[in-house]
Amino acid sequence: MARIPTTVVTGFLGTGKTTLIRHLLQNAGGQRLAVVVNEFGDVGIDGEILRGCGVEGCEDDDILELANGCICCTVADDFLPTLQKLIDRPNPPQHILIETSGLALPKPLVKAFTWPEVRTRSTVDGVIAMVDAEAVAKGRFAPDPAALAKAREADPTLDHDTPLEELFEDQLGCADLVILNKTDLVDRPTLARVEDSLREHLRPGVKIIHASQAQIDPAILLGLGVGAEDDLDSRHSHHESEADHDHDDFDSFVVRGGAVADVEALTADLRTTLEAHDVLRLKGVVAVAGKAARLIVQAVGPRIQTYYDRPWRADEARASSLVVIGEKGLDRAAVGPLVLAALG
Repeated sequence: MARIPTTVVTGFLGTGKTTLIRHLLQNAGGQRLAVVVNEFGDVGIDGEILRGCGVEGCEDDDILELANGCICCTVADDFLPTLQKLIDRPNPPQHILIETSGLALPKPLVKAFTWPEVRTRSTVDGVIAMVDAEAVAKGRFAPDPAALAKAREADPTLDHDTPLEELFEDQLGCADLVILNKTDLVDRPTLARVEDSLREHLRPGVKIIHASQAQIDPAILLGLGVGAEDDLDSRHSHHESEADHDHDDFDSFVVRGGAVADVEALTADLRTTLEAHDVLRLKGVVAVAGKAARLIVQAVGPRIQTYYDRPWRADEARASSLVVIGEKGLDRAAVGPLVLAALG
């Protein structure tokens, strides 16, 4: 029996992973795809967004969520049983997509495919790393060499590797292909500098492709045939031991509210809050008064994107839920009420 190819989509918070997978589902060309979604936080937002994609033949049970913690830390308890459930189906998927949490390490997940339970039945077709071109250009995930040199002169004993930088480098170091997304938000010289900063963390031969709104031909992404689980040693990681990966470096919480009256006012209020506080990511579903469809809200730093995805179902409460993610120490007492106030 041929092994089912599995594509792992990794990348930092807000790089466009869910948008990419939604695009792949909409352009599957009749291929049976299944998706495993893992999120950091208390509410599964990305799974709900994917279920609202409206793709014919993509059923709710083709989208599986892992909500019991980071996928790289719950491989045995959550991921392997979920994968086995998919491949044991009478009519199994032809290709599996895995969207990791933005805070997950990809290497432990790839290593899981060496386990006897799945090794003969599924293989890692490739690891795709999504990167936000504008965010990297602003130095959010890559250190500024001049600033680091100045800091080292002031304190030679200072450790400049933050958890975010290590995580970003681990995702790049495990990648078989890098999608540099949101390239429409930066100019050509800036894009060239971003590419140069990425290449130093990539394995030899790994390509970088450009995208806007994660619009990539599925033929480029699916069918890489890498067999990544057989090439673990070349995939450098700062966290070779799972015990080294500490999710206490990050905080998340959920803000729930009712329907909002004015979307422009909502985004303006949220942007003010995001600019004033160190929020890494905000995402969720919002009910809008007088609108039959759900409003999806996605924010990376102060940049906010909104769109309507599908009508509310009759059995759903028309309520709003936003997940807020930040580094440890995020002022929940200050941010929470501001987000709630934005929801009205």
